[in-house]
Amino acid sequence: MMPPALSPENYTFLQQYIQKESGIALGNDKLYLLKSRLQPIVEQQRLKSLDELCGRLRANPPEALRRAVVESMTTHETLFFRDPAVFEMLRGELIPELVKARAASKTLRIWCAACSSGQEPYSLAMLLVEMGLTGWNPQILGTDLSSQILARAQSGRFLQIEVNRGLPASLLVKYFQREGLDWQIKDTVRRMVRFTAFDLRHNMQGLGPYDLILCRNVLIYFESDTRKKILAGLRKSLAPGGYLLLGASETTFTLDDGFLRKTMRNSVVYQTPPAEAL
Repeated sequence: MMPPALSPENYTFLQQYIQKESGIALGNDKLYLLKSRLQPIVEQQRLKSLDELCGRLRANPPEALRRAVVESMTTHETLFFRDPAVFEMLRGELIPELVKARAASKTLRIWCAACSSGQEPYSLAMLLVEMGLTGWNPQILGTDLSSQILARAQSGRFLQIEVNRGLPASLLVKYFQREGLDWQIKDTVRRMVRFTAFDLRHNMQGLGPYDLILCRNVLIYFESDTRKKILAGLRKSLAPGGYLLLGASETTFTLDDGFLRKTMRNSVVYQTPPAEAL
């Protein structure tokens, strides 16, 4: 079936609507993406076209429809141990540094912003277990805008194709159990992670302090002012000497000068000033 027709006027309306509701900025080259993402909603609502969907959105739509439209435009591409070099850097340098700095409390607090279906926080949990932090209290928070995708993350249940992407066979056997055609993550890992819905554009006051925040491949979807606001919130949510990890194509440059830029094993990380430097 061909994607539903959409007038130029309604394309502009959808660009503005989605940016207002989610902060996601869609350029004029995203017409096909927008049509393909919204077509299932048109069919579910038994509408004739995307133009008719726009009419619904203009007329004070039900919350369920508004959320469906917004969540359809969020990108949930993820996999276990995404960017292996980053996880090698975490294992070999960054986490050992944090372990040394937090030896007195034996607590590590990590926030995975935009965690999608949970592969990133669960990968971190497995990494910490593999590092043998006996007696430590690691706390991992996963957040995302989409409540639907968070429900999947909370279940800890993954398809065969999902565990085939990035997850070493040795860890699959060690930390998952087969349930029908799917794989269920074991409670030893699952209980290390909690999930909650959160919009990164909202006030982050009261969040943290975290020792490590991963916000990878998220800022690229926002305009400059929104990026600045998000980075400021993330920085304030970090403990002194805490670290922020962004995607390979993202940076704090020209957006927030409150971070110290460092390179660890060819990966760029951003650190808040340690307590003694404040």
